[in-house]
Formats: sequence, C-alpha cells, structure tokens
Amino acid sequence: MTMDAFKTFISLLALVNPLGAIPFFIGFTLTNTRHERQRIIRMASITVALVIAITTLVGQQVIAFFGISVSSFQVGGGIIMLLMAISMINAQPGGTKTTPEETVEGEEKENIAVVPLAIPLLTGPGTISTVIIYADKADSIWQTTSLVVSGILIGLITFAALSAAFPISRVLGRTGINVATRLMGLMLAALSVELIVDGLGAMLPALKH
Repeated sequence: MTMDAFKTFISLLALVNPLGAIPFFIGFTLTNTRHERQRIIRMASITVALVIAITTLVGQQVIAFFGISVSSFQVGGGIIMLLMAISMINAQPGGTKTTPEETVEGEEKENIAVVPLAIPLLTGPGTISTVIIYADKADSIWQTTSLVVSGILIGLITFAALSAAFPISRVLGRTGINVATRLMGLMLAALSVELIVDGLGAMLPALKH
C-alpha cells in the first residue's frame, strides 16, 4: 500500500489534535504574560513541525538499527493509534501522550513549550510511530516531501489553534472541544485499523487470501 498524502495529513492532524491540547495549554499558561504565551506557542509549533520532519527523514534508519521490521512496527504503531483513538472517543487525553507527573511538572515549569506541551502532549509515541510507518510507504521523493510539508502545515495549525486558545475555549467550551476530539478519535480509529490490517497482511501473507 502506497502513501496517501491526504490520509496521512488527516491521521497526523488527528493524532496531534491541537484543539484537544487547548485546555492543557490554558492550564499551563494561566500565570504567563501574553508575550510569554506567544513565545511558548511559537516554540511548541516549531517543535511539532521539527519532530514530524526529523522522524520522516531518520525514523526508518532508527528502527532498522534495532532490527525491527516495518510491518511489526506498523502493527505496534496501529495498536498505539487505536488506544489513543479510544481515549479520544472518551474525550480523555491519550495515556501514551502524557502522564500526571508530566502534567504537574508542566504547570510548575517556567518554559513548557517543548516538554510537556510539544512532546509528548502534541507529538507523542503515536505520532512518531505513524510518521515512520507512512515514511516507509513513501515511494518517491515527492511523497516524502509531502510528509514533511504535512508536518509544517500541522505546526501552523497548532500555532493558530493555540494563539486563539482563549477565544476558542470561550466559544466551544469544554463540551465543544470534547465533541471535536471524539470526531477525530473516530477517524483515527478507522485509520489505525487499516494500519494494523496492512501490517498483519505483510507479516502473514496467508491472511490476504
């Protein structure tokens, strides 16, 4: 199965889920000034784009170094995506994204842009494993470039969402954000099942017959 650029973008956007991160961002930055918030937003958005771009370019080499087959990695990544999708459908932050300890640390740290906001809240194991899987499916330089471009676009969307965090929170409220998160969770669940089935098909060719 080759990489579908639009499907890749949608799945990564659902995984990063900038809307779902808004309540955490507001909680983390309540005591920060407007200037400090803008600096945090810029750094977090750039980090999101860089994580996706760097993972696209070197992720396959890393799993090859550890002797992990892409098909087995795909099944594992699909399972992580499915677990995160289930958490999103329940309007809860994915357990693979951030821990209570990291959340508390984020509230106490002066600069939370990179950890825990960008990593692991926005770009956690699910995002990284998905990027590696789709990078392996890219069969041309243009598809690899489109994956990097997806990272840049998601970084820009993250910047826009966090910049408008307080107005969005007032308009949508927690309920509206939860509804959007559930919808993205449903899309992510379907995409994760595709990845698992595709990975199992590569590992066990008999399943294709």
